[in-house]
Amino acid sequence: RRGAITTVIGPNGAGKSTLFKTIFGLLTVRSGSIVIDGRDTTNFDPRAMLDAGVAYVPQGRNIFPELSVAHNLELGAVALKDQSRVPDRVAAIMQRFPMLKEKARTQASTLSGGQQKILEVARSLLLDPKLLLIDEPSIGLSPLLVQEVFDILRGLRNKGVTILLIEQNANMALSV
Repeated sequence: RRGAITTVIGPNGAGKSTLFKTIFGLLTVRSGSIVIDGRDTTNFDPRAMLDAGVAYVPQGRNIFPELSVAHNLELGAVALKDQSRVPDRVAAIMQRFPMLKEKARTQASTLSGGQQKILEVARSLLLDPKLLLIDEPSIGLSPLLVQEVFDILRGLRNKGVTILLIEQNANMALSV
């Protein structure tokens, strides 16, 4: 449902990340179908999924460590069809996440793990997704930063973004 958070829970090796990679078009569907917002997206490639309003934040750290926070954000908008909108989108994201604005010129590798995860989520939001696939957002984070990341997810849900979440912290995942 639009604006819902759905959690996929299971043991390591059960195929949770594979499911997300398949939904996002990184792997080929072998059977079944994928329907998003009434549209069959089975075997769409990742670019087509971005165009369909789907963003994916994979497990682990997926930033460009040698680049600044601002450049990481700009690269997140590379898939926008209208590149003239990038500066405004980046500015809006920095308003939404003041820590990123404060650290805009900082090399991304110097951010804490939680700050890097926030950067990843913020980068995915540049494309204004309808559906956000996020894999293990709390991995390696302190309890305080886990709470901050889940507060961000709640805020996105409240703005109508649908979230499909993989999370080992079942209590936290089920709380949202």
